[in-house]
Amino acid sequence: MTKLGYEFYNRCPVEVASDLLGKKFIFGHYKGIITETEAYRGSDDEASHAFKGPTKRASIMFGPCGQLYVYMIYGMYFCMNIVTGNIGEAGAVLIRGLRLEDKTLDGPGKICRHLGITKVHNGLDLINNDHAYLTEGIKISSPIITSRIGITKAIDKAWRFCTSNV
Repeated sequence: MTKLGYEFYNRCPVEVASDLLGKKFIFGHYKGIITETEAYRGSDDEASHAFKGPTKRASIMFGPCGQLYVYMIYGMYFCMNIVTGNIGEAGAVLIRGLRLEDKTLDGPGKICRHLGITKVHNGLDLINNDHAYLTEGIKISSPIITSRIGITKAIDKAWRFCTSNV
């Protein structure tokens, strides 16, 4: 199956977040269907790590699209995002849900823990990599669109997308 390329990721994070639903994520021997995402932008999104510019933590969001952005929350859980858009324009999509063959992982920390994704994978290129990449998957006809969850700022933005079975 053909990997998703630069053109797929080089768009607005809100568009990419919606279009990631149903895509197949391959990480080592794991294969899963993305079931839930959230979009984050830059200076117009107070909930984004990139809101204050390219800090040490968020500088990857301003870099080339198609990379993993992995960070730790609560000092114990890793979260995985995919960088989107043009270089210099911050954007990323948080992967919140993944359906594997034998289970559904319903949370960004659960996904990273189960797959073994850590800070070591920060910056991993999903376009030119044979260990971690995305391909077409299944068609999602009626995604659910809601406000993002687990944040306290910019809660009005309806940038969370999920499949009907989440």
